[in-house]
Amino acid sequence: MSLTVFVALIAAAMMHASWNALIKVRTDRFASISITSLGMGLVAVPVLPFVELPALAVWPWIIGSVIIHIGYRLFLVRAYAAGDLAQTYPLARGTAPLMTALGALLLNGEMPSRLALAGIALLSCGTILMSLRGGGLTRAFNRHAVGYALLTAVLISAYTLIDGNGARAASTATAYAAWLFVCDGFIATLIGFGARGKALLSVIALEWKTGLLTGILTATSYWIAMWAMTKAPIASVAALRETSILFALLISVLILGEKATRWRVAAAVCIGAGAMALRLG
Repeated sequence: MSLTVFVALIAAAMMHASWNALIKVRTDRFASISITSLGMGLVAVPVLPFVELPALAVWPWIIGSVIIHIGYRLFLVRAYAAGDLAQTYPLARGTAPLMTALGALLLNGEMPSRLALAGIALLSCGTILMSLRGGGLTRAFNRHAVGYALLTAVLISAYTLIDGNGARAASTATAYAAWLFVCDGFIATLIGFGARGKALLSVIALEWKTGLLTGILTATSYWIAMWAMTKAPIASVAALRETSILFALLISVLILGEKATRWRVAAAVCIGAGAMALRLG
């Protein structure tokens, strides 16, 4: 993995953790994440005149991704409602790279190097440790939170594989990302109004600035990831992107007031070691 791709993914990880934290602190997370999707789509609209319309063969990837993202957001909201950010976020994001690595091997024939495999394993172990022990012994295993987080992880792996292949099939990753964001934002907004009705308008009026900010963060972060998957193996990109968990830890402790335990610190070291192994691998 080149230094350029590595640095870009670290920046994307920071943005990804930031928008997740903004969703976590909202009272109505479903409405907030719907507004985020709307913001993501609005940000992408000005890009459409400057990119190609995806070929017919690319649209199944976009449609599949939109469907998977709908389920991902629903389970993500439920996971956040059931557990604290530093428990649910690491488990949802951290177990996905292992699933993605297996999927990339089966679907794309991509076999990571031994050092990259070690990096993926270290990142996943660190995130699982942070989730299961990071919340303290009395909250070490919240079955509902863990269940929703694992279901979210399955969907993360699915849309990562879909979008990695979709971006490679498209003329450019930017073209694929722009059309995906617009389509996804439109569908997510329809679902939001279907679930909340006119009440969603009140939320938009109050939180449109936050929605636009999270939309920008989401779109930029995931565009970087899709671009990176055209330059490097999907599994390595997916795993390195999960260094966002380190930033989530900092946000949860410094801003949200959650406790930094020895387990979380140890897990952070493990994740950092995994990131370096991926860079060298």
